[in-house]
Amino acid sequence: MNSSPPLSAMHDLIAFILEIDRLKGVTRKTRPAGMERLENSAEHSWQIAMMALALAPHAAGPVDIDRVVRMLLVHDIGEIDTGDTLVYVEDGWEERKAAERAAVQRIFALLPPEQAAPFVALWEEFEAESSAEARFAHAIDRAMPVLLNLSAEGRSWRENGVSHARVVRRIAAPIRDGCPALWTYLEARLEEGRQRGFFAP
Repeated sequence: MNSSPPLSAMHDLIAFILEIDRLKGVTRKTRPAGMERLENSAEHSWQIAMMALALAPHAAGPVDIDRVVRMLLVHDIGEIDTGDTLVYVEDGWEERKAAERAAVQRIFALLPPEQAAPFVALWEEFEAESSAEARFAHAIDRAMPVLLNLSAEGRSWRENGVSHARVVRRIAAPIRDGCPALWTYLEARLEEGRQRGFFAP
């Protein structure tokens, strides 16, 4: 049986948990299926973790799904400080990622170093797409907003002036690389959506 941590250590752990609660207040640009409100980044992280578990058999190759889920649960932590940016924005990514990296380091520094380091490493791995797990995680992360937009007849795309070509340019390669079967499905759905007017001109 593990001994109880010192009160100060428990205080630090709870401070971390309460800090990441702020991810619930980060509003994204996509609405949950069938709802008028916008989703938040905590909901997004939970949903794509579940999506990864469901689609694991269709990853491009064998993956350690536990590592994928952990990666997806930490991948947007930095948005607590930076906020969310529409994935189809094409400028300023280097500056944004530098700010997000600083936020990740600040937030995980609330934990003891031996706990913080693996979380930061997972975030870095996701960003670099340096493993089969990271590529699969990226595929899932890119796909979920597309699925929500398709279910809403492209509402967010039309509201934010996003064209079919811009969506495909941004998501095709990472989804194809990480989960080819998912891209085959989405490519057909996106073309159907284009024909039905789901996108900005």
